[in-house]
Amino acid sequence: MNECAAARVVRVGVDLSKRVYQVHAVDRSGEVVFAKPMSPERFLAWCADLPVGCLVATEACGGAHHIARRMLAMGLDARLIAAHFVAPYRLAGKSGKNDANDAAAICEAASRPHMHFVPVKTTERQGQVALHRLREGYKEERSACINRIRGLLTEFGLVFPKRPETLRRVLIEVLEDGSNELPGLVRLALERAHAHWVELDAQLAWCDQQIDVHVRTDVRAKKALQLQGIGPITASAIIAGVGDFTQFRNARQFGAWLGLVPSQNSSGGKVSLGGITKRGDDYLRTLLIQGAKAAVMTANKRTDRLSRWLLQLKARAGWQKATVALANKNARVLWTIMTHGTTFDADYLPQIPAARQPKPPAAQLA
Repeated sequence: MNECAAARVVRVGVDLSKRVYQVHAVDRSGEVVFAKPMSPERFLAWCADLPVGCLVATEACGGAHHIARRMLAMGLDARLIAAHFVAPYRLAGKSGKNDANDAAAICEAASRPHMHFVPVKTTERQGQVALHRLREGYKEERSACINRIRGLLTEFGLVFPKRPETLRRVLIEVLEDGSNELPGLVRLALERAHAHWVELDAQLAWCDQQIDVHVRTDVRAKKALQLQGIGPITASAIIAGVGDFTQFRNARQFGAWLGLVPSQNSSGGKVSLGGITKRGDDYLRTLLIQGAKAAVMTANKRTDRLSRWLLQLKARAGWQKATVALANKNARVLWTIMTHGTTFDADYLPQIPAARQPKPPAAQLA
């Protein structure tokens, strides 16, 4: 593309892959100036010729934050869009999905005035998120290893309770017990599986140490840790995953972004609410709900106003709904704390606006 054509470009949509980037560039009137696949190296060189402030949009996928940081360093306006916001702008629909159509859809979606963009993560924030992803992987791998050991022992009539601590305690004794029918090869295999289990425990312990360091050194994570139902892992994940809380207009929008609000199927003025939407980051939502469950189950041990409300809600609606309600409340409180600089108070009593306060009887007015 020559310099004259590059100067006309005002918006670019890029469909990323490992080896080929599909580019779709338009001018101010929306006319296509350039549409072509290119290698990542050639794409970066091509971006150097774009005018400063040119909007370059891509889907929020693997490697997108790295590319966005490179674009920002060049003086370009890098934007990331969630994939489910791009799909409606693909003119060919589901049956016409290819790289060229995706790049055109990204370019069109980026032009919408009310489009929600994904904030570009810094390398530090992305490093913290990567640590949490590794920890989740180690946790899943450990569960698989334990289930594998348990399944192999069951094949030889050795059945134990489901708790990992119980299996860990008896496994060495079972391997050394010559009276059972375990073959020698299986004993060796189970010894290696047990060693793998121990290694995974060590990896998880290291991840937990790094998360504790993050929470101790981050002021916002310390604030998040004060809430009931939020521990070090949740506090670290929230701060690393969200970053700037001011990107949300209010606390309700933050709760909706996490998928903690009821889904709707309303029409004709009739409101019909269902289960929570489960949108947004599954990991953050799961941590908030798991922590809220622990807080709900131990609410009877506390006397603060929030715990009394939880007990009443649990008795009225059940512990499941109480858990989700507390997770949503924690999300809203987090937004308020992070944007207004306040601290958490379990006995906080909100002030009722004057317009909503009950009017005194007429006799008192006289």
